[in-house]
Amino acid sequence: MKFFFSLTLLFSVLQMNAVAQQTISDSISHDGMTREYILYVPANYTGTEEVPLLFNFHGYTSNATEQMWYGDFRSIADTAGFIIIHPEGTEDGTGTTHFNVGWGGSTVDDVSFTEALIDSISAEYTINQDRIYSTGMSNGGFMSFKLACELSDRIAGIASVTGSILPATLNSCNALHSTPIMQIHGTSDGTVPYGGGAGWTEPIVSLVDYWADFNNCDLTAVVTNVPDINTGDGTTVEKFSYLNGDNCTEVIHYKVDNGGHTWPGTVFTSAGTNQDINASVEIWKFLSQYDINGLIGSCSTAGIENDFEDVYTVFPNPATNTIYIKGVQKFTDMQEVKITDLSGAIVISSNDIENGIDVSGLADGMYIVHLVQDKGETVLRFAKK
Repeated sequence: MKFFFSLTLLFSVLQMNAVAQQTISDSISHDGMTREYILYVPANYTGTEEVPLLFNFHGYTSNATEQMWYGDFRSIADTAGFIIIHPEGTEDGTGTTHFNVGWGGSTVDDVSFTEALIDSISAEYTINQDRIYSTGMSNGGFMSFKLACELSDRIAGIASVTGSILPATLNSCNALHSTPIMQIHGTSDGTVPYGGGAGWTEPIVSLVDYWADFNNCDLTAVVTNVPDINTGDGTTVEKFSYLNGDNCTEVIHYKVDNGGHTWPGTVFTSAGTNQDINASVEIWKFLSQYDINGLIGSCSTAGIENDFEDVYTVFPNPATNTIYIKGVQKFTDMQEVKITDLSGAIVISSNDIENGIDVSGLADGMYIVHLVQDKGETVLRFAKK
């Protein structure tokens, strides 16, 4: 097994006080194979309180390290206090890394592998068993849907980016509880087509409709246009919200018009990469509202953070000298504005954003804006150039 830090040393430090953030490579033995994963433990983890666990599955041909960087949740985890696990797929008959969702002749049982990982991590860390979530890119999105159907007693909710669901998985789906679902997908995805592919991938509209119906949501979506804050990426986003499901669950679909097979908001941009939303931010804001029993709190709070995100925008984006927060006049209980880099380090802190925030001294790159208020935190994103 591989370690960045020995487990003995790690747990000794945990017993004394909070530890610095840790990225740990480890493995378990499962079905006669050594299965590897990368664990990210945020700096504010102490072991004294239960924390959520987020699975982040990589795509076909990719690996855990690439997914950790490409679909990055680490700076969010540092603020929100959850643990991230990045499982490593196995090689198929062509030597290509994958998670077995029913394609080809793979016989690997990645559902039971996921359950074994939950048990293993829960034995070492204080995990809230009602708040275990799954997300992933492409094949990792397919895997998340498979877990929603076949490991429903352990998985509270899922989000898929550029993934879909096999018709066979959908037809035999045995979800045991209403399940919050988020689907983010580009209409110009050339790898997992938005309109589906015969026999191997459902059309995105079909899978969204299935889960909205399963959850007893309103079958007519509330449609909003996401502000086109980055007009140079060649894409725009429509948000479809299926509301009022059982236990206050929702199904959310971000339709990225002209979007490709990419993770919106990633710093590793390519053609068709939308920068109007940050998929990682949207996924956590959505999933974190729920546990395995449904919405945490009252139904009146459903979607509250998403509503904040809809009305607050950083502009200009990209920025050179000063950024402004659109909608700040509505932010009546603002306590603090923090800007962090992607490592989570605070680079600017302010209690006054009426006249803009000077970012001229920042190095070029991507930054996270945290608007802290009484009800919680709104997270926005901008590029400094």
